[in-house]
Amino acid sequence: MFGSPMIDVAMAGVLGLLVGSFLNVVIYRLPQMMERQWAAECAELAGKPAPDGPVVNLVTPRSRCRQCGHLIRWYENVPVLSYLALRGKCSACAAPIGLRYPLVELATSALFAFSVWHWGATPAGLAWCGFSAAIVALALIDWDTTLLPDDITLPLLWAGLIVAALRWNSTTLPQALWGAVAGYVSLWLIYKGFKLLTGKEGMGYGDFKLFAALGAWFGWQALVPIILMASVIGAVVGIAMKFSTGLREGGYVPFGPFLAGAGLTAMIFGPASILGVIGL
Repeated sequence: MFGSPMIDVAMAGVLGLLVGSFLNVVIYRLPQMMERQWAAECAELAGKPAPDGPVVNLVTPRSRCRQCGHLIRWYENVPVLSYLALRGKCSACAAPIGLRYPLVELATSALFAFSVWHWGATPAGLAWCGFSAAIVALALIDWDTTLLPDDITLPLLWAGLIVAALRWNSTTLPQALWGAVAGYVSLWLIYKGFKLLTGKEGMGYGDFKLFAALGAWFGWQALVPIILMASVIGAVVGIAMKFSTGLREGGYVPFGPFLAGAGLTAMIFGPASILGVIGL
């Protein structure tokens, strides 16, 4: 892109910082937008007016402190640097700013830099940057709200099929297509079996769609390593949270973040390496 591979990687890292800052907005606001849409649809079905309230989308209103309402100025919103300059506190009320904000920016920057380092400043490299951004957003939205928005999972699935069709990765279109089918159907069958045996829902439909998307990106042959790693990590984290009383009400842990983590591991190390990581 810029002639030098290292400059390309550095520019990708800077782009990742900016995208990571935007992802923080997506992670916080997209669930609110979904809940508002659901409330409006319920009101319409009931023949009632839509609930009042300010318009919330990914652009408006401007970002502000959740404690005092201070509007965040542009120079207070520079990725990572503003957090360091403000020492992790609001400039108006000194309320702490969550450490997760700069961590999301740094993680996205690192993933973008890796994608361009590995695949170059090519359509494939940019595609994997997009994959990384979507996975980071899905993991944290699901962790916070137990929601995996269709607005991200479905485009991610289609993007995987398109990337395979254009031969921008090593997955062929048949492998991607059957990966998407097998990913969705396999978790749906587990969901149905668990519900028949226990009367409870062990996971949500968003998990099926996310696994289908991973199947589209990596192919059907990668599904077993991905689901095994996600299950092992999920079990370890769940047990740790149980002993630390960190489980939320109902005693459950969303599965999406672990699928997302396994997907990023497959991107960085390759699906086959996952079996070695978990000792198989």
